[in-house]
Amino acid sequence: MLGADVDLVRPEEVMHHVEAAVGSRTPFLVANHNLHSLYLTRRDPGLGRFFDQADLVEVDSTPLIFFTKLLGLHSRQFHRCTYLDWRDHFWSLANRKGWRIFYLGGAPGVAEKAKASLTARYPRAQIATRHGYFDAAPGSDANADLLAEIAAYRPDILFVGMGMPRQEQWILDHRGRLPPCVTFSVGAAFDYEAGVQRAAPRWMGRAGLEWMFRLAVDPRRLFRRYCIEPWFLIGPATRDLFEAFAAGRLLRKPPAARPQSVEA
Repeated sequence: MLGADVDLVRPEEVMHHVEAAVGSRTPFLVANHNLHSLYLTRRDPGLGRFFDQADLVEVDSTPLIFFTKLLGLHSRQFHRCTYLDWRDHFWSLANRKGWRIFYLGGAPGVAEKAKASLTARYPRAQIATRHGYFDAAPGSDANADLLAEIAAYRPDILFVGMGMPRQEQWILDHRGRLPPCVTFSVGAAFDYEAGVQRAAPRWMGRAGLEWMFRLAVDPRRLFRRYCIEPWFLIGPATRDLFEAFAAGRLLRKPPAARPQSVEA
């Protein structure tokens, strides 16, 4: 889709993979694609390498879910899949299992406020935080201190929320030095938990209108992302449509998979 490989998964399927990786102490990287990331990867090959290394790539965009269905790539009713869609399920799991979560990102004080709110609701989840205002260049003293802090904490889950593409580049630069955990790029996840940013009603996400809510709340920062960048994807979108038409997939449901026979 638009030159990128994505995984069409539901929020509960994401949590299934996360729970399995935490249980086995297996490094597992979860990324997410939306129109903004697809625009950026066409201009920054380094960002493309991040998605190539990801173990799971969610689709963080309901319009893209509609587009994949138009291309005849699936017949199920998928929902876009990102932090706001699975956070209740995630924190319920973290609370039941006593997971250790490290959140890196946000302005000073924001993550601590989010931690207080989450701890009140999920007291068995263990949360450590570090703000995202530091020298993120590989080899910097700040990075060395941060990596040592993360290693000493031994998280089950590492949330990196420093905005795209800074958070992805930091993960790409330092993944080999991180402890075996599940790593997410989550943007402003803890800003929502702290009440610094307002989350759109979930019905707007399901309807593909969440971008309108976010644009209305923060037009200066998001105007280019939502009103200009998508136009640069018209070319690859048109190619996808022609390929789907030529293959006879356009607006058609893919055939159901046949059960495989097993020899005795």
